[in-house]
Amino acid sequence: MNDFLSFIIFLYTTMQKIVYTQDNLQLLNRSFLFGDSVWVSFFIRNGNLIMAEESYFFLMASMRKMRLNIPLTYTLEFFQELFQREVLDKGIRNGIVQLMAYRIQDEKPLSKSETAFFFEIEESEDILDIKGNIELDLIKEINVNANLLSNIRVHSPENIYAQIYAKENDLDDVILLNPNKKIARSIFGNLLFLQDNVIKIPKQTEGAYISPLMENFVTFIHKNKLAEIEEAEIIAFESQKAEEILRISDEKGVHSVSKIRNKTFENTRFSEMVQKWAENFI
Repeated sequence: MNDFLSFIIFLYTTMQKIVYTQDNLQLLNRSFLFGDSVWVSFFIRNGNLIMAEESYFFLMASMRKMRLNIPLTYTLEFFQELFQREVLDKGIRNGIVQLMAYRIQDEKPLSKSETAFFFEIEESEDILDIKGNIELDLIKEINVNANLLSNIRVHSPENIYAQIYAKENDLDDVILLNPNKKIARSIFGNLLFLQDNVIKIPKQTEGAYISPLMENFVTFIHKNKLAEIEEAEIIAFESQKAEEILRISDEKGVHSVSKIRNKTFENTRFSEMVQKWAENFI
């Protein structure tokens, strides 16, 4: 297997960053040319791979939706051993593995093209801690679709446009609506709206991401009866009615929303829930 796989390790002053790619990576691959790829996150906490099965099955489902060929070698054990050898054994204690599976540019028919992958991880703080407060606003110039591919992390020009918009307006993220003017998600993840004892989450049919990280959190909340979970169609105005808002991103982790336009939000109850959730992994 070592002849088939290769890796590059970059060391930073205080944190490690690891970039790993299969040795058949070519610059002119279909991900580079056409965005023909899917992204899925795996999670490292306290030197352990957590939620491995959830992330693995989401990777398989995402690849099927993009009609990528799935090599027989892509088993859960394969990725567990890979991350153990190339991430955990390199000293990474906490971080999010960003893995991209893509179709190789070759002479075969598109449906027969081989699949390869690349991943990167940068050491960070505990991924189950709230990493701080973020400020959002609504963006109206664009919307996101609500179809089969809307729920997985694929190439999205809407995300790129929204990231530039957020940067130009000194925002950390923006709320994206679907064509029916319902809240779908943010650029980087899903939004959870707490009011009284109910946590409202946009439905996947509205354009929300499928998120192993969020689903694990929501399952914990439900099992421990910390709040009532409601998947709903949420209009933009409801974001102003919420008492607290949480963003859970498979890419960036967990953040509390402190402000949307002129409305500020508390983070007391969500902080308590997230702390109990994190303690569940100890």
